Amino acid sequence: MTSRIELAVSIPQTFPGRPVDPGFIRKYLERAEALGFHSAWVVEQIVGAIPSLEPVELLTYAAAVTSRIRLGPAVLLTALRDPVHTAKSLTTLDHLSGGRLMIGVGLGGQPAVYPAYGLKAERRAERFAEGLEVMKRLWTEPRVTFEGQFFKLANLPQEPKPVQKPHPPIWVGGHSRAALRRTVQFGAAWHPINRSPEELRIGREELARLSLARGRAAPPVITLRNDVRVVQAGESVPKSTHGGRVIAGEPARLVEQIAELAECGVEHLVLEFLSADGPELDKQMAVFAERVRPKLA
Repeated sequence: MTSRIELAVSIPQTFPGRPVDPGFIRKYLERAEALGFHSAWVVEQIVGAIPSLEPVELLTYAAAVTSRIRLGPAVLLTALRDPVHTAKSLTTLDHLSGGRLMIGVGLGGQPAVYPAYGLKAERRAERFAEGLEVMKRLWTEPRVTFEGQFFKLANLPQEPKPVQKPHPPIWVGGHSRAALRRTVQFGAAWHPINRSPEELRIGREELARLSLARGRAAPPVITLRNDVRVVQAGESVPKSTHGGRVIAGEPARLVEQIAELAECGVEHLVLEFLSADGPELDKQMAVFAERVRPKLA
């Protein structure tokens, strides 16, 4: 037994070699909610050869077919988005979901796509930070006046405000020291991908140091998105597209690996099921809900 860690799932979002199947997405989400998962997450990949659904629209569909499970993007590439419109879209989603939205944000790792959006990749970190500041102020202030290097607002109102106060929780993605600084500045949680226990321990220490220096009452929560796979003895583990550590094994081994993450301070784990679709995806999800999670509570 170990300290509590909430398990979440990724929402089916890519459909390579076959038509997009809304019915499959709905059944998967209903199953995830029935199994008691904490939340369900999407990613953002607007440009690319893999057929991937847009995250905010997909989360809106997810909100319509569920009633309890929390929902979020992990992560939105907000430096590529206009913050005024993004703030409105996310507020709308928070209302339509009944206050179930969580917001993951990050820079992403493909600066070469910026010209396709009419933007330059230079100073994207500054644009990211300024955009987040604009969104948070739109969510919390009656009227916003803001004079930035990228965005300028003059006594601008935006209503309604989000259901959640002061706004939905923000998870900041990335694993660099700069990402940790952005997390302490803007986030309720740090949200890296496929990090080892040692990397998480180092990150936790750095978050504590940065939070103390910034005068935060408490450091951000540690969350993690990780590729996972239930495997039987002798079965090979598929490779991750993200690199880093894959959580894999029979249920007892999965419990050990996730317990180690909890000891490193991880409070939320988003499960990214490797090479699973249809009935196999449902089976993988059920194993975590029925044979892994009870041993972690």
